[in-house]
Amino acid sequence: MTTSSAPITNGVHPSKPNIVVVGGSYVGGKAVEFIAAAMHNTHKVVLVEKNSHFQHLFAFPRFAILPGHEHMAFIPYKAEAFLNPGMPPGVDQGVLKGYTGPTPSDAVEILQATVTEVLPDKVLLEPGKGSPAPTELPYEYLVIATGTRLPSPGTLHIEGKAAGIAYFQEYQEQTKNANNIAIIGAGAIGVQMATDVKEYYPNKHVTLIHSRSHLMNKFHPKMHELILTRCKELGIDVILEDRVIVPEGGFPVGKGEFNIKLKSGKTIKADCAILCTGQVPLSGLLRPLSPSSITPSGHIHVKPALQLDDPNYPKIFAIGDVADTGGQKAARPGFKQAIIVAKNIKTLADAHGGHRWYKGDPSGIHLTLGMVRTHRNVLFQNPPFDTPDAEPRVNLKDDGHADMGVKRQWRTRAPGITDYYA
Repeated sequence: MTTSSAPITNGVHPSKPNIVVVGGSYVGGKAVEFIAAAMHNTHKVVLVEKNSHFQHLFAFPRFAILPGHEHMAFIPYKAEAFLNPGMPPGVDQGVLKGYTGPTPSDAVEILQATVTEVLPDKVLLEPGKGSPAPTELPYEYLVIATGTRLPSPGTLHIEGKAAGIAYFQEYQEQTKNANNIAIIGAGAIGVQMATDVKEYYPNKHVTLIHSRSHLMNKFHPKMHELILTRCKELGIDVILEDRVIVPEGGFPVGKGEFNIKLKSGKTIKADCAILCTGQVPLSGLLRPLSPSSITPSGHIHVKPALQLDDPNYPKIFAIGDVADTGGQKAARPGFKQAIIVAKNIKTLADAHGGHRWYKGDPSGIHLTLGMVRTHRNVLFQNPPFDTPDAEPRVNLKDDGHADMGVKRQWRTRAPGITDYYA
């Protein structure tokens, strides 16, 4: 990883207290940008991230199927990428007015390490292989943005770019060699993988199995109708309101045909099963300090100001998918939370009072629905909460790209690097 020009020595910056952000995916990265912009005069922002490369998770489902792009999904972390915050469209851009830069080059430090435990004034670290990270890191403010873990290929349970590339190449071969593919779970990942597989391999038999009555059931019913129409168009079999019995140890891989048993008593024949269910919030690092902050689902309970609901720790915040905010678990709401956290940390540091609160927005998504003949994709936004009977906003398009425009991610996150195997 690239580090700044004013490195930490044994976990301590020579002149400024630390604001530590744990987790450098989409939301954590935005928090680093906004907090550094707001606080660089008085604090050092330290990103603690276990991976050596940013993992472009939005592309994982496609690159698990489409060969030749898997190396593009892992982007080196560079501190320079966090110095000029880009304000996401549709987000209140006045929140950081007066604080947004330019951010000096020594405002951000990146440490490759895993946080094993949170203490009241420091985090304990397990440095990554070959990383110079210390074993503990003091903080004045802490932001937890660790997200959730999904079954592969939604998220990977291995470390390093080389291992990630090899995993995707093996997964591509499994998909290529299979004839009857069952995709279990019809959230965004399941829908995207089903439509991508069927359009890339039109002669394969694809079954999408979902336990609810509606596909992507957290969205307006018109989303279900739209996806169901697309599945019929592509020839994907859809099974609703039935739950898969996942065998202990998972489904066999590369061993020929097997039966998938459903709660209804039905069986589905397949030679490849892709599990797209079972998000697990990564909140364990906080449990020893504040067990009351962990909800029964494993999320972190926060106040509307995104601080822990535990009054003992007003300088610890949680955002993104790991936080129980009441809003949609997605990047766009997470970006809004990142801005609010930056503002609230600034408010606490200046002792001004008047915290900004996060209020969830109606669910929205940019969903791909195939990648070969049409590059079908849809922008979908649920109606506002105060007008639930209104129609959703739907923009169905055929203008996607096979690589999902991943080079733009490289230009933003790794400025100056053109070796995509780095």
